[in-house]
Amino acid sequence: MTHTRVGIIGAGPAGLLLGHLLSARGVDNVILESRTREHVEHRQRAGILEQNTVDVLRACGAGARMDRQGLVHEGIELRFDRESHRVDFPSLTGGRTVMVYAQTEVVKDLIALREGPLLFEAEALSADPETGVVRYRHDGGQHELRCDFVVACDGFHGIGRAAMPSITTFQRDYPFAWLGILADVPPSCEELIYAHHERGFALHSMRSPHVSRLYLQVDPRDKLADWSDERIWDELETRFAVEGDWKLERGPITDRSITPMRSFVAEPMRHRRLFLAGDAAHIVPPTGAKGLNLAVADVTLLARALAGGEEGLLDGYSETALRRVWRAEHFSYQMTSMLHRDPHQTPFDYRLQLSQLRYTAASPAARACLAENYVGLPLS
Repeated sequence: MTHTRVGIIGAGPAGLLLGHLLSARGVDNVILESRTREHVEHRQRAGILEQNTVDVLRACGAGARMDRQGLVHEGIELRFDRESHRVDFPSLTGGRTVMVYAQTEVVKDLIALREGPLLFEAEALSADPETGVVRYRHDGGQHELRCDFVVACDGFHGIGRAAMPSITTFQRDYPFAWLGILADVPPSCEELIYAHHERGFALHSMRSPHVSRLYLQVDPRDKLADWSDERIWDELETRFAVEGDWKLERGPITDRSITPMRSFVAEPMRHRRLFLAGDAAHIVPPTGAKGLNLAVADVTLLARALAGGEEGLLDGYSETALRRVWRAEHFSYQMTSMLHRDPHQTPFDYRLQLSQLRYTAASPAARACLAENYVGLPLS
């Protein structure tokens, strides 16, 4: 391989979906991934697919296993002051819902469908936005791939964004992190629970009817060694507590990690032949469940532009994508600020948080705003 229409750096969900959408439109493309296939298919990431993402996967033929194994959710639960309040999505959004289906499984499905070249352990070394030449290391040698266009779907730490000659970045780092666990225990809830507690935020999610995914707000300086299984379950139980007979089921913890929280946007998302998509261009705190879904929106838009070959569509990609990115950034920031305890928070700030939570629980308009953003605004 020395030439392709579109060179794609990164075989995460963004790169794989873009390759699939382009191939379906008859556009040849090559995907380069620096990690092994085993690593790519097993790294734990997001698990909430908004309605748009579900629709895109179904439409391109990648939704069969998702529809068999995914869990449709029609709402979320907000907990605070030992009370529970449900936000019903269909009644507030005209019937729209979300799907619980792990990003890991989306990646497996897209790899299984891949027909064009997909090189694992192919590390991109550079990408030239002027010429479209991608240099990469594979099988012990260095190679060049000449591309009409290059799309960097290589994440926050990839080489794509660094290759942009003129770029402006915006960033917010949060003074807390998430301790996330996978546990072999059936979920203790039917829908996701977002809990605000004086000790910090907690989230109860799931991966399947038999596997639970849970998160705790922790100090970003914490180490995994600081958190024994018993301490994790005790803290989760405290933060989820409500009046009544609800019980948090415990089970063996099979995976754990601590993830820092940040918001990040890079502008523009195109220079000449080089485009950015997904985490290469933007990061959101996971509270709003927008990371994977933003990546899908990026490449859905980009696939149409690249397949059409119209310069107007290509020129408009960055501006159009960024409008959606900033809306998702704002929603994610609002959810994060409403639910987490800032270590520098004053008593006044805490009362404002409670006021916002009570308003959201009581106001149909506030619940509709949350629901509309959570299930996903229509694609452009």
